[in-house]
Amino acid sequence: MNEGKRAEPEPSPADMNNPPASRGSLVSLLLLLFVAGLCNGGYKPVIIVHGIFDGPKDFKTLCLYITEMHPGTEVTVIDLFDYMSSLKPLWTQVQAFQNAINSIMQKSPDGVHLLCFSQGGLICRAFLSTTPDHNVHTVISLSSPQAGQFGETKYLRWLFPEYMKRTVFRICYSKIGQKLSICDYWNDPHHRPQYVKSSSFLAVLNGDRPHSHLEAWKGNFLRIKKLVLIGGPDDGVITPWQSSHFGFYDSDENIVEMRNQEFYKKDTFGLKTLDARGDVSVCVHSGVAHTHWHSNYTVFKSCMEMWLT
Repeated sequence: MNEGKRAEPEPSPADMNNPPASRGSLVSLLLLLFVAGLCNGGYKPVIIVHGIFDGPKDFKTLCLYITEMHPGTEVTVIDLFDYMSSLKPLWTQVQAFQNAINSIMQKSPDGVHLLCFSQGGLICRAFLSTTPDHNVHTVISLSSPQAGQFGETKYLRWLFPEYMKRTVFRICYSKIGQKLSICDYWNDPHHRPQYVKSSSFLAVLNGDRPHSHLEAWKGNFLRIKKLVLIGGPDDGVITPWQSSHFGFYDSDENIVEMRNQEFYKKDTFGLKTLDARGDVSVCVHSGVAHTHWHSNYTVFKSCMEMWLT
């Protein structure tokens, strides 16, 4: 008699094909794959856009910092308009960078981060404004002349050896000058009307000269979740250095901070709205020269690392 004993169930075909030891191994394998996915796929891809007279090899240290702190992060330094080619007109560059960034975004449905150095910060902002369906999460603007450039740097003296900063406008605000990238964001506070009329890039991007695309561009820009502005007083190239934080000179060359700029107060491209959302972070570091920003570990840890998740 079998009274008092529980009948054992018949094994299913699945059980017969997957004995207990095999099922345990399968569960362990799936768990390992899941953990690996969390480790390697938990960070959004980082796209780096270089600055004037730069190229991908100048960002090896920064790439190393990112992958050491966030293992598995896909980091791409876009190899376009390197070195001397970086002098080509910015709208020409923006179009090519747009194609390259779009191809990465299409493979990254959860979004990407942009890390943009110097002139590259303006390229990135133009990309954001003119791309309606981008999925950029965080934008890090690393020592970029976001409000323009007006200073006698070694770059300027090399390009225009016969001109002082007060006369460069004669070249930059001409049709020929507007074919040089550095003239695309030359912002002479003593010749504001010429800047507004002749600048084909910065005056349009910042809304200093009204145009029919302003509202659409503003909406596109505001798709980002965070804007990080990094710069400092010992940069030596970005002039004034506060331009890296959207500050700039008035006609007496006194600094007007970001929140007192007309493009901020009028919210022409969305900066005021972004700031009101609490999504503008400003980071200031002294003692950092312009070409050292992307290799300075302290700057990376304190200003960038936390936003690249």
